[in-house]
Amino acid sequence: MNLLLRLILSGGEDYLQRRYPQVPPKVLAELKQEFLYNSGTDLHQRNHAFHLKLSKGISKSWKDENGKQHFGHFYPISYDDVHQNEFRVVNQFTIVGKSKRIPDLIIFVNGLPLVLFEFKNLFSQDATVEAAYNQVQHYTYQIPQLFEYNALTIVSDGQTTLHGMYNSGLEWFAAWKSIDGREVVNNGFALETLIKGLLVPERLLQYVRYFIFHELDKGQLIKKGAKYHQFFGIQYALQQTLQSVKPYGDGRIGVVWHTTRSGKSITMAIYTGILRQLPELKNPTIVVQVDRFDLNRQLFDDFVAAKDLIGDVSIANTTDELRALLSGDGGGVVFSTVQKFNLKDTATGRELEHPVLSNRDNIIVIADECHRTQYGLVQGFANNLRRALPQASFIGFTGTPVDSKDADTVAVFGDIIHTYDIRQATEDKAVVPIYYEPRLAKLHLGNPQLEEEAEEITGGLEESDKNKILWAAMEDAAGAKERVEAIVRDILQHYTSREKSLSGKAMIVCMSRRNCVKLYDALTAPEGCPEVAVIMTTNIAKDPVAWAPHVRSKEQMEGIKARFKDPDDDLKLVIVRDMWLTGFDNPAMHTLYVDKVMSGHNLIQAVNRVATVFRDKPSGLIVDYIGIGDKLRDATKKYTSAGGEGQVAFDVEEAFELANETVDLLKEMLPGGEVTVATGKSPFEGGLSGTIETQRFASLHQAIPYFSALSKGEKLQLVQYAVNHLVKDDEVCKSFLLNEKKMSSLAPIIKSHERINELAADIIYLQHVGAALRKAKNPDRKIREKADKVKDLIHRSIESEEVVDVFQMAGIERFDISIINDDFLATAKEQKTGNELKLELLRQIMNDEIKVRSAKNLVKYRKLKEEVEKIIADYHNHFFDSLVAMEKLREVARHMQQEDERRNQLGLTDEEEAFYEILAKHPNAVQDFELIKELVQKILKEVKKSASQPDWYKKDDTKAQLQLAVKKVLRFKVKAELQEILEEVMEQAEARYKEYTMHVA
Repeated sequence: MNLLLRLILSGGEDYLQRRYPQVPPKVLAELKQEFLYNSGTDLHQRNHAFHLKLSKGISKSWKDENGKQHFGHFYPISYDDVHQNEFRVVNQFTIVGKSKRIPDLIIFVNGLPLVLFEFKNLFSQDATVEAAYNQVQHYTYQIPQLFEYNALTIVSDGQTTLHGMYNSGLEWFAAWKSIDGREVVNNGFALETLIKGLLVPERLLQYVRYFIFHELDKGQLIKKGAKYHQFFGIQYALQQTLQSVKPYGDGRIGVVWHTTRSGKSITMAIYTGILRQLPELKNPTIVVQVDRFDLNRQLFDDFVAAKDLIGDVSIANTTDELRALLSGDGGGVVFSTVQKFNLKDTATGRELEHPVLSNRDNIIVIADECHRTQYGLVQGFANNLRRALPQASFIGFTGTPVDSKDADTVAVFGDIIHTYDIRQATEDKAVVPIYYEPRLAKLHLGNPQLEEEAEEITGGLEESDKNKILWAAMEDAAGAKERVEAIVRDILQHYTSREKSLSGKAMIVCMSRRNCVKLYDALTAPEGCPEVAVIMTTNIAKDPVAWAPHVRSKEQMEGIKARFKDPDDDLKLVIVRDMWLTGFDNPAMHTLYVDKVMSGHNLIQAVNRVATVFRDKPSGLIVDYIGIGDKLRDATKKYTSAGGEGQVAFDVEEAFELANETVDLLKEMLPGGEVTVATGKSPFEGGLSGTIETQRFASLHQAIPYFSALSKGEKLQLVQYAVNHLVKDDEVCKSFLLNEKKMSSLAPIIKSHERINELAADIIYLQHVGAALRKAKNPDRKIREKADKVKDLIHRSIESEEVVDVFQMAGIERFDISIINDDFLATAKEQKTGNELKLELLRQIMNDEIKVRSAKNLVKYRKLKEEVEKIIADYHNHFFDSLVAMEKLREVARHMQQEDERRNQLGLTDEEEAFYEILAKHPNAVQDFELIKELVQKILKEVKKSASQPDWYKKDDTKAQLQLAVKKVLRFKVKAELQEILEEVMEQAEARYKEYTMHVA
């Protein structure tokens, strides 16, 4: 008998006898057979069948010798009492299947081989974790019987240790980076962290029972297991649940913040599955509350896929269905939108308040994106929900951080339970890094009186209505024919070029449905456009007939979604406004083209559409045509738990500089000395024409710029020259390959950079050397990915595209505003995040300057302050970006300087100017400049006379005398508005001369 089978049989038999001594031996023998023999036509089905028995146990009935009926539920492992189990760690265990193989290490629990380790030598350069993974894949064909029982597979080369499911791609294997779930170990001994953090007996059995499940995808079973952040997030959420549920707690369980695209839906599903099995909750009902089903279908699909853990899931499609589902005593999982908790019209009139549906205290409401629709507790749907389920407890899950705009989330849900931010997710490769490429598609406004005319049109309207009108104007400008055509040309060039090196899908986000259609029409007009679809809501009663091609039924929309998510389907681009920006996961999507102003949660949700791990996708890219950079940086600060240390997206400029540094480092490793290449007809200029036998270069560096022009044979010689040098030193070789890999991952990101031609030849040559070096060092390793990149780089014409870099346009260092402290401004220049901070600094400085000046001249500087604040308000309302705002502030500053010059030209002192401004702003009262100047001097004389008295402004009689004196000065000289002018003069006098002393006279 096979040694593996003997060990399994003996271990299982010993455990069953020890755990269930009251059960007859015959029944135990039958149980052993049922546990060990798995049905299924392939390995994945058999593994699934065993895992269900392993995690859920099996029920069995039998009759004793007296005919009495007995019933029991049995597990092959004791989850409640760990000490009942036998753990064996076996090294070099021989297994005979189609071939004889000896896995490095197996953990047996009660004879069941649940955990497989495959190790590679830390000190061997070629013994990598990839090689260990590849060996495991061979095992699944050669000794498949081992994997029927496998729960967890671990591969390690000593430096890198990854855990995963035996049938997952390597990209889904991950490091276990924490022992307690609070402190992350990024640079420790990874194998030790995995052992202490997961493989201690109690945790291992918890993981096997609750944190692994199979889902069916396109007819194929996929086995999934939790990552460390999911495991610990759920563990802490469960602890908090048992402490917080009513009647023991206040029903506020807390908030779990796990960054978007890091598996939040699966975390929620596993949490739900465990809740249903907790004996303390006595068959609870779990209400999963979402905003809209069409935006959250992915969450529902993930719950359905995790049926092994959760069981059946119900959807409340109507208010009546919801009330029926929640009024019963049984448990279950119910999906509903918060809007279903609405008041109904009855035979006696509309309900005054929502009826109580259940007083059970084992109802738990899970709110997805808990900062969006969970308030309105005084009235509204959230209030109705709490009236309907008065004893329910609440937990929130969010993929984006809770900020000041989210009302009092803590007051509603409780404290943050667990955090997993974008910085850590990127380090863990749970998501791919996102790069940001700013491109300017200008809005040309030819009307210099735009703001004045807009104000005239919207005068008298509420601010909300004004904003709608301004937004519509901006939307219309964004959809201008010339602008749309320019964006389309750029997108086609950009996407086509990107596809050569990184095949995948892209999404274009527009400001309106109308602009979506405009862009679609322009995009599909030229020949050779990839297949594209518009995804938007439609209303055939109101929408133009020309939009008919974009009207789809629910079934048709699902068909389009399936096509777009299929990486091999020809549908490459979709154009959206709001749909698919949340709750939609397409791992193959690598680029998001943005022509819509977004901020906060909406922006974070949108950019993370391209963050999902997929095959060899190195990163996601955001291409910005509208100017969301400031908002993206602002969101970045809120998106990390470390006070803004992480980044949602990296500047392409930074990526270029990193690539430049890496290229320089690689070139330093190349051999020196003269290089001779045997050649035929030379392609070079400068005296190198004609047929020659050899071509000499003073150095390899000198030859690289000509590399693309060489023949295939000549290229081979130049590459081999470098390979022969590098291959001699293993450490240098390893360093070269690591840095070449880094360079290659940056190449798709920077290919549209305006200075790409400076690096193009170097990248092409160095990638050739890297490919040849890998082949020389590792002849059996697959090199298709790198070979394709080399081929793409050779065939791609890397040219500087017509891209205007927004960051280079900031120009803050060129500002020359005398009222701004140069040292302070120099500090602002050092800030990497730039415009947002600089704009705020400018505003503060100018307001401080205005504050100092305003007492001297209330009329003028009140107006200037209002103008500064209006510029900032318009900026925050997205009427223009930070660059325009800074330029407008510069104009205000220049205006202040010009006012100073004008005062000097008029021959007025700054004291006289304040009163001059009052009279000058009333042209109906007085128009003659010389008369105004005469009146101002007389008024100032009277003001100083009164102000010479201590605390004059507190004495009513003194103020009355001053007002009478000024009135005498103005009487018969001013034709209108006398009383208004008097009040303004008195206000200015008090503001400027409040603290005046005796010497003024």
